[in-house]
Order: sequence, then C-alpha cells, then structure tokens
Amino acid sequence: AITDYNEAIKLNPKYADAFNNRGWAYSDKGEYDRAITDYNEAIKLNPKYAEAFYNRGIVYYNKGKLDLAIADYNEAIKLNPKYAEAFINRGIYYSDKREYDRAIADYNEAIKLDPKNADAFNNRGNAYYGKGEYDRAIADYNEAIQLNPKNADAFNNRGNAYNSKGEYDRAITDFTGAIQLNPKFAAPFNNRGFAYNSKREYDRAITDFTGAIQLNPKYAEALIGLGIAYEQKGDKGKAIENYRQALAVTQNPQVKEFAQGKMKQLEGK
Repeated sequence: AITDYNEAIKLNPKYADAFNNRGWAYSDKGEYDRAITDYNEAIKLNPKYAEAFYNRGIVYYNKGKLDLAIADYNEAIKLNPKYAEAFINRGIYYSDKREYDRAIADYNEAIKLDPKNADAFNNRGNAYYGKGEYDRAIADYNEAIQLNPKNADAFNNRGNAYNSKGEYDRAITDFTGAIQLNPKFAAPFNNRGFAYNSKREYDRAITDFTGAIQLNPKYAEALIGLGIAYEQKGDKGKAIENYRQALAVTQNPQVKEFAQGKMKQLEGK
C-alpha cells in the first residue's frame, strides 16, 4: 500500500488523501513518527481534514502523548460534530484519566450518532465499571456482545463485572467465551484464574495463571495470582518465587507493595 501512496503523491504532491492514507499505513506498521509527518502534511494541505486530525490523535495516543491526542480529537469533533469514532476515542482518553462522567458523555454522543457501534457500548461499560456501577456496565457489555458476538474484549469485560459482583460462575463462563474467541488474549486467562482463586479451585487457577504468563511473561498480576494459589495450597516456596518474579517485572506501586508484603510474611521477616 505504501508504494501505491508514494506513487500517488509523486503524481500529485498536493493530494491530501494520499498523505492521510500513507500515514495510516505507517501507523499500522508502528512507524508513528513517519505517520505523524504524513498527517501533518495532509492537514497542511487541507486544514479542515477531520479524519487526518483524528488519525494523528490515535498515533499521539499510542505514543503516550495524551495532551496532543486530546487536542486532535477535539479538533476532529469541531470539524465534524457527527464523528462517532472521535467521540469514542476522546471518551477512552477521559476514562484513562478516571474522568468517567466526561467519558460517559462522549460515549452517549457516539451512541446517539451510531447506535450500532459495539465499541461505544463496550467502552461506556468500562466507564461504568470504573465508577463501580457494575449492573450498568453489564447492560452495556450485553449490548456490545449482541451487536458483535465475536467481541472477546466485551466478554472479558463483562466477566470482570460479574467477578466484582461475586458472581464467579457467570464470570468464568464469560472469560471462557473470551478465550474461545481469542486464545492468544492473556487477560481472560488471568481473570478466570482469579475467579477460580475466589472459588478456592486452586489447581484450575494455577493452570489459568500459567496460561496467561505463557502468553505474556511479564504479566505481574498473573504472577501474583499464581503466588496466591500456591500459598493457599501450602507451597510456600513456589508462592515466594512467583511474588519475587512479579516484583521483578512490575512498575505498579500497588503490585510492588502487595508482593513485598507477601514475601515478608512468608519469609517470616
């Protein structure tokens, strides 16, 4: 595709669409700086190009430059107030910042514009989940799954909501559904492991946490879960080993604190 866009740009250096599309192709390959250069060019050629602002916003978001991302989403929405995807992405930004009400307002707008958009329901569910409103979250995940029955993410998210409500069997059913749809998705293995821990089915939990770690060897939460399962089974050595590994791979202060506390307790320090 990039070769085709190069050709189009050579033939017409003022072709904003070609720059936008080549930017998208670079972005897809993870070449974010080249993508940004192309989006900049597209915007220079057409300052009212909402899609180029939106696409550049995605790249900034992926680079962790959240303030630049939000500025681009705002601009995209200003240029095209019916841009459902831009509302969704701005909502994700607000959710990341734990500004759940602002996120929900954006998802509401997206749903009004595009009532069959499964991502809008799934993400609004995440915002309700963040607020601890699990039933509202589940209602949104139900809608997302109805609109897209192959959405592994929505099954995993609904499982988390059931888990938080203490409905472990329903949670396990959803995590299993997510795994069937996407066997390389580490999160539902980890989450199902925690549900099994809650049910005191430690051997099943160990199998799931091990599966999650195979898919993502730096999955600190799964290492913690594995530590808990071994600890409950009375295998102190393996518990300590997993807590130590979690400590080695995590940047999360809560996970660090938990692992350190557990190790002190088990090593009797």
